[in-house]
Amino acid sequence: MNQIEENINELTHKIIGCAMQVHRTLGNGFQEVIYQRALAIEFAFQNIEYVREQEMEIFYREQPIGTRRVDFFVEGKVMVEIKAVTKLEDVHKAQAINYLEAYGIAHGLLINFGETSLIFKRVYNKNLVNPENQKNPVQDNNTKRQ
Repeated sequence: MNQIEENINELTHKIIGCAMQVHRTLGNGFQEVIYQRALAIEFAFQNIEYVREQEMEIFYREQPIGTRRVDFFVEGKVMVEIKAVTKLEDVHKAQAINYLEAYGIAHGLLINFGETSLIFKRVYNKNLVNPENQKNPVQDNNTKRQ
């Protein structure tokens, strides 16, 4: 594993830890914006640099066609898309991957606070990263609230 991959893995591990703390404290059942605000507080508490709701332009054939706000862009390296739904669907993962590709970002996390256990998925821009080569210290899974 090269240094860049190690740095990304360390950062995503920290992000997941922050999300686990928020979920452990709040549980499920709130609207997405509540988790977004709490996660911003946790990132600041953990000295993790982030931009919240960064508006990014989407292009088609080099023409601007609209904008989308990324929930979090962490340390200029990882996009974080959060949900507060009872069950993550394939469409949520596809949406997160589409954002990565549209923005030219290599790594992302899809985090769902809406289930009784925190759910997170790593997502990759296949044009920039071969996910088969990624060695993640924390595998995508369901995490039990403590």
